[in-house]
Amino acid sequence: MKLELLPDRFSVCRLKDGELPISILSRETVFFARTDGEVSLVCREAFAPACAEAREDGWRAFRVVGILDFSLTGILARLAQILAGAQIPIFAQSTYNTDYILIREEYLDRAVSALRENGYEWL
Repeated sequence: MKLELLPDRFSVCRLKDGELPISILSRETVFFARTDGEVSLVCREAFAPACAEAREDGWRAFRVVGILDFSLTGILARLAQILAGAQIPIFAQSTYNTDYILIREEYLDRAVSALRENGYEWL
């Protein structure tokens, strides 16, 4: 399986309900979730909104290359297992097409090595 490291640094933000700057949704690589208990946003650090209630910077992201069929099982679980074995915490996001894993930048080299050692290829 192939993985692709995204070039940007990301922020993970918690927002107050109703305070999402709509312009952020037109940016590349944005993850947005609203639940009954929170509003979360993941975006490039450069575009993290000033209105964020809380913000964690310094995340890097990689994705599984290609479109994953919904019948596939264990893709994200296997990645998480390898990274957990290397003592690397993750923040996972899934989209209609594929899965994304965010890790803190200080763990990036260890993550790349651990996944490579377990048969994953990097673009």
